[in-house]
Order: sequence, then C-alpha cells, then structure tokens
Amino acid sequence: MNIEGKNAIREALSSGLTINKILVDKNFQGRRDDIIALALEKKVKLEYLPRQILDKKSKTFHHQGYIAECVDFAYSTVEEILEEAAKKQESPFVVLLDGIEDPHNFGAIIRSCECAGVHGIIIPKNRACQVNETVIRSSTGAISNMKIAKVTNLKEAIETLKDNDVWVYAAEASGENIFDKTFKGGVAVIIGSEGKGVRASVLNYCDGVVALPLKGKVNSLNASVACGIVLFEILRTRK
Repeated sequence: MNIEGKNAIREALSSGLTINKILVDKNFQGRRDDIIALALEKKVKLEYLPRQILDKKSKTFHHQGYIAECVDFAYSTVEEILEEAAKKQESPFVVLLDGIEDPHNFGAIIRSCECAGVHGIIIPKNRACQVNETVIRSSTGAISNMKIAKVTNLKEAIETLKDNDVWVYAAEASGENIFDKTFKGGVAVIIGSEGKGVRASVLNYCDGVVALPLKGKVNSLNASVACGIVLFEILRTRK
C-alpha cells in the first residue's frame, strides 16, 4: 500500500508506521526538507526517481514528489479500541460507520475523528469502503493516529460496546435534537451511508437516535460533514 503527498507521509513517519521506502522526485536530490530529514532520522530508505515514474505509480495524482511504500494498513480490534481509551484514562468515544462507500468521505471522517479525540472507528467488512490509498490521502495523515476495526457483524460490535458500558446512538434525521442532549461516560455514534443512512436493523440495537436540526430546504448533509458536527457536539457536552 502506498501513501502519497507530503502531509500524509510526514504523519506516517511521525507515527511510526512501517515504511519500506520513500520514492522521491529525482529533482529533489540534495534537498533537505522536513520529509527527507525525518526519513533519514527514522532510517527509512530513499529512492530518487524521475518525476514521470512517480506519476505512473501515483493513484491520487497529487503525490507532490513523494510516494511512501508501506506495509498494508493494520486494522485493530474493538477490544483494542476500548483498551486505547483505558490507556488514556478516558471514557470510550467510538464511531461506527454503517455502509460508508465513498473513500473521500471516509478519509474526511477519519480526520474529524482524530481531531475530536475519538478512540477508534469501527467499519463493516462488507458493503463499505475499506482503507485504501484514497482514504489515506483524504485523511491528510490523521489515519496514522487512529485505530480502525473491521468487523464481520456490526451488531455484534455494538453489543461488545454495550457490554463495556458504552451508550450507542445513531445519527439519523428521525432522531431527537442532538442539541437537547447531554452525553456522559462512554459514547458511540453510528454514521450511516451517504444514500440510505443507518439501516433499520442496526437502529434496533441503538440506545437512542439523534439528529441535527436542519433549517434549509435541503434535507440532508454530507456524511462527513454531519459526522464532524455530531462529534464536536458530543465532545462539548462530555467536558
């Protein structure tokens, strides 16, 4: 798996992600910018290649002269996400994604989660976007600091969270106004797919449903935008 672009590679190097080597634009040879300096510090191999070769290897077409060849993304478990919260002596704060298929939305959600202090994200194994180069690029490096669990059954993951005193809410237009609620203790929020929202079968497992009050004529928000607003409202009331 490759990571492209300065910001994403900088975060990957800083987080300790295993990088086999970094392909660098040959025109940068002799340059000592922060990416090259950090790679040398971490003893990561640098290979200088013509720009045309980097362009051919690039999947995002925005590599900025840097492509890192990494080991495949290492998924975590739900238990490891809970352990992360315990290690920080914090109540668990978790996001579940029910059928998010757009990699740009997924990457943006990862970035919002990292900024809001979420301990981990849970995604289903099937019928959903998995971690790929576009997701990594869209997260602008945040994925290097975020645990992501891939599960076969989202309902079982919800039950595991409940068994660990985590209240599970779905974000859906039919829910109660999120600004009227106060969130304490362990909290998980489910963000549904771009077109269908949270599935009815998953809603049945939730402790509650919350919604953002919409005042315009458009009746829905982009999944990543909605997720960001919901997360920071939960964060505000958990303080």
